[in-house]
Amino acid sequence: MSDTDYAAALARYRAMMDAFPDIVVKGKANPYTSMNGNMFSFLDKTGMLCLRLSKAERTDFVEAYGTAPVEQYGAIMKEYVAVPEDLASDPSALQGWFEKSTAYAATLPAKATKRR
Repeated sequence: MSDTDYAAALARYRAMMDAFPDIVVKGKANPYTSMNGNMFSFLDKTGMLCLRLSKAERTDFVEAYGTAPVEQYGAIMKEYVAVPEDLASDPSALQGWFEKSTAYAATLPAKATKRR
């Protein structure tokens, strides 16, 4: 992915967040969102958007879009799905999946955060 493509993917990610004013995109090099210390979406270094979903919603997502498991730094991220480009480019369709990801994150137990 070129720098221009990554910049476009990042702009789409940030634009999607306009519909969720209470959620802040964190991280400069690796943009992500989190709730109660639990990350639930991120944009990887290739510009691929990944969402954290419940088991049932992951199954539905994989059946609908045929995505492979998300792998980062040699490890499978078990609760995440990779958002295909056609869905990532359709804000209205993507918003529903992001809402499901946000709702799932709200059910996860809070993690202690590290303060400097």
